[in-house]
Amino acid sequence: MQIVIPSINWSFSILLLVVLALISVLILVKPIMRYIIKIIANDVVKKLLTDDYTQNVAETLPSLKRFSVINFIEMSLRAQSGKVLTRPLGSPKHFLGYDQLMFSPRQMTQLSLPESAQIDMSVTIGSNAEKPLTIKIPLMIGAMAYGLALSEEAKLALARASKTLQTATNSGEGPFLPEEPGEAGKFVLQICRWSWGGRTNEQIASADMLEVQMGQGSDMGVATIEASELAGRASILGGLEPGEPAVALNAPPGVQKPEDWPNFMKKLRQRAKGIPIALKIMATDRLEEELSTAIELGFDAIVIDGAEGGAHATVPIKQDDFGIPSLLALIRAKRYLQGSSISIIISGGYFTPGQCLKALALGADAIYLATVPLFALGHNQLEKVIPWEPPTTLVYYNSPTKTQLNINQAATSVKNVLTSMILEMEEAMRALGKASLKELSADDLVALDSLSAEITGVRSVLQEPVLSMPNQTVHKIKKQLDQSKSRIILKDLAIARNKAENHESNTALAKSLIEEHLQLIRELKEENKLMWKVIDTYIMSQYKKKIEPPAQKKKHLIAKYKNCK
Repeated sequence: MQIVIPSINWSFSILLLVVLALISVLILVKPIMRYIIKIIANDVVKKLLTDDYTQNVAETLPSLKRFSVINFIEMSLRAQSGKVLTRPLGSPKHFLGYDQLMFSPRQMTQLSLPESAQIDMSVTIGSNAEKPLTIKIPLMIGAMAYGLALSEEAKLALARASKTLQTATNSGEGPFLPEEPGEAGKFVLQICRWSWGGRTNEQIASADMLEVQMGQGSDMGVATIEASELAGRASILGGLEPGEPAVALNAPPGVQKPEDWPNFMKKLRQRAKGIPIALKIMATDRLEEELSTAIELGFDAIVIDGAEGGAHATVPIKQDDFGIPSLLALIRAKRYLQGSSISIIISGGYFTPGQCLKALALGADAIYLATVPLFALGHNQLEKVIPWEPPTTLVYYNSPTKTQLNINQAATSVKNVLTSMILEMEEAMRALGKASLKELSADDLVALDSLSAEITGVRSVLQEPVLSMPNQTVHKIKKQLDQSKSRIILKDLAIARNKAENHESNTALAKSLIEEHLQLIRELKEENKLMWKVIDTYIMSQYKKKIEPPAQKKKHLIAKYKNCK
């Protein structure tokens, strides 16, 4: 009799064997892998710790302490191509910034504002112009060029975000994108150093402010963009022939030499029809010279881009070794333009609400942000390009993945990040007791080091504060001192004061007299704690200054202390 085994049993047996095999592998693979890793690790560590430097990969470690990874990568890129190297997004160097400046709110003499208090964060740029630019917040979306840098999708997302935020977005120095002004809240059009940079009257009519671009934080001067990098709609909008490269000029069309500026500005003012005209420059040590010329030419605003500023692709030497930090440029510009109606827009290296609010306190009227909105564009969309491509390929013009950017989602992300920054700045304003940016000043800041204090003119935390009692407090104390018990201590203080005057050069005796004074004060503290705390603080501050003061101050301090009755 023939026995037939159902095929299902064979299938089940095979499946069971496969499962058992997988379980066995899983059980065995961990100790096997640990053993393999241990052998490799032991071999590597042994070579690192025993081989001579000439045979040891560790020889690169000391070099990288003085020759950074970035230097090594850029050296390799130069060695590979032999061409001029371009680097994206600005210098990796850390310049002098705002870290050593802190806000210093009043607590007893001025109360903070309630959470419900509305803060006026609005800004007006170019107040002397017939049609000043007014925006709801002091943060503006900076210049990022269509075609030369960003895609159409990215530019439209930035424009939509600016409209929601009721702020301005900047065209950048690329070809004019017709859809951008209509999508934007307020639109700043750059008059730039390219063949299309003079703009047409129709393009200028779509703008709320013009910006003559002569430089930026990480770039200035001439450059050439190959036709292949600008191919497509940007090339057509830029008026280039097929295969024609884009060549940057040393000034906007119409300016061949410095003597051409007055006539250029006269014509541009006529074309502007009342909207403000700003000048954008790289921050350099010749700042006052540039500002003097800008005043003569009648610019309504100055955009100063510090050395921290980024760019789509410029040579490293311009990023690392040109210009001065934006903080220094802001301080110098504010001092030079003091009393004028020219607006100051600062940019370059502003990433946090704190940095922005400090810049506003030091005199900036508004701040351009570029890196922050640039990276916000790809928020929650980076999975479309990473890990095999950098995040910026989602927004760059010459990237094959640019069409994958969801414009509305990108606009929402940009709106959210700037809204969050503004809300945080408003919280700081309430804590400072300020209801408007017009109330904010350098007096709300303190410098943690002498260098920052010297540069900014902000008072130093190292500076000994001068204690002065309000007249009301002085009168109250004098009234209290008329009491019988108080007269006793006044008499004792007078005796001790005479002793101090006779032995003022003796530091040890001066210290003992201080303690004598304070002991007398402590004995009467229980009678009126508030009054004697004020006296204690005041007299102690006076005597701290009397311990070995400069000779020229001794007589002044003694006289001042005599008047403290």
